[in-house]
Amino acid sequence: MFKTEILTGLDIDAPEERVWAVLTDLGSYPEWNPMIRRASGELKPGATLTLRFHPAGRKEKVYRPRLLAVEQNRELRWLGKPGVRGFLESQHYFFIENAASGKTRLRHGMVFRGMLVPLLGRWLETSTREPFEKMNRALKVRSEA
Repeated sequence: MFKTEILTGLDIDAPEERVWAVLTDLGSYPEWNPMIRRASGELKPGATLTLRFHPAGRKEKVYRPRLLAVEQNRELRWLGKPGVRGFLESQHYFFIENAASGKTRLRHGMVFRGMLVPLLGRWLETSTREPFEKMNRALKVRSEA
């Protein structure tokens, strides 16, 4: 199976617990998140989230991914199926790590798998990276406030 990964990240001048609290407060997403404009669901492995993706200049899409990992202050990861199984699937993840001097390192990415990856690889990169980076910066601002 073909695979590609888009990885973004940055350091946040706030403790891991604060970054986690902002990231997992789904109800506050409309206040700060430029990519996921609304989010709801129970944060536990196996649960289904409802996410309204609406980055600036793009058509709104609603996804219902299944949570794969919810590890407090460490990892949030879900499985999305934007296409037909085997043709295009994705895992969206956030990893929160302790960085030097009381900062937190955020690694935010997505792994795409499927037969369409070679055909869509460049488009997946260009359509994913900028909204992820905008969300990262917004998470940083909110966490540091």
